[in-house]
Amino acid sequence: MGDNEHKKDSNMGGKEFNIKEKEGKSFYFVGVTTKKSSIMNIFPLWMEVLGHSNVKIYPYDLRIHDESGNYRRAVARIKYDSGCYGALVTTHKMDLYSAAKGMFEYLDPYAKLLHEISCISKNKGDKLEGHAKDPLSSGAAHDYFIKKKYYGENGAHVLIFGAGGSSIATILHLVNKKNKDDRPSKIVVVNRSKEKLNHLKKIINRLKTDIEIEYICNTSPEVNDSIMAKLPAYSVVVNATGMGKDTPGSPITDKGLFPENGWAWEFNYRGELDFMHQAEAQIKTRGVKIEDGWLYFIHGWTQVIFQAFHIQMTEGIFNKLKEIAGTLR
Repeated sequence: MGDNEHKKDSNMGGKEFNIKEKEGKSFYFVGVTTKKSSIMNIFPLWMEVLGHSNVKIYPYDLRIHDESGNYRRAVARIKYDSGCYGALVTTHKMDLYSAAKGMFEYLDPYAKLLHEISCISKNKGDKLEGHAKDPLSSGAAHDYFIKKKYYGENGAHVLIFGAGGSSIATILHLVNKKNKDDRPSKIVVVNRSKEKLNHLKKIINRLKTDIEIEYICNTSPEVNDSIMAKLPAYSVVVNATGMGKDTPGSPITDKGLFPENGWAWEFNYRGELDFMHQAEAQIKTRGVKIEDGWLYFIHGWTQVIFQAFHIQMTEGIFNKLKEIAGTLR
């Protein structure tokens, strides 16, 4: 598809606003239920602190696994909006990469490795750049609550429900841990489709790791219960499916038993959060500890904003933005 066609696409869509009708600068949020996100209220406050108070955030919702043309239209809107700084992409990271990677002048190494784009930025005018920031944001969130040598000292495994971009990023972070005690000896990944599992296998096969990784294709919550029941104590169970936010339900049933003294990591921070509530019911009986997706959310957004606005991240700035976000949670 040529540039003229992309420009034509950028003006399509009955409910979408026309680029020419907008005033000031813009930043896009590409997702599924973006208007419900806390970022819609947080973003303006962050822009005040960062000196970009004239930048407005615009939600851009697409269906899960939408048509390729709709992903290209979204990218075209960002690319040809001269006042746009870029976008954060959630849920659609792999689909957007597949459909629109040819529209980018630059793709960072993680984007090429993972075949996903979570951050869209511009450099030298309208040259579009695609980045995969999840390995950085999920890694920072993981290391906040999982302390050093945790896996080695406790013999804990990791079970991840879902094989999308955030799952791959988390595995990549663990694989790259230099200290053996900071790596689990085994990771189990469960996903409903073989396609994403095969994609994950291809990525892991390019890397050298001593972690045993088991790939399971399954759609039954009851079977997921049995998989979780086999985990050793202190293991980490991750819901990276989007269930409980983008789609209803949980990957497990209410009868599923979390590992004793283990962690339940819910990647979502909003929605019904069924998985997190199932874990809460076992805090007293099984010593389950819980981490929701709030810190992951903060790291994910700040990584993208620093990239899109070409701001040097410092601990001081991050903590200030985190503090502001916390007041609106």
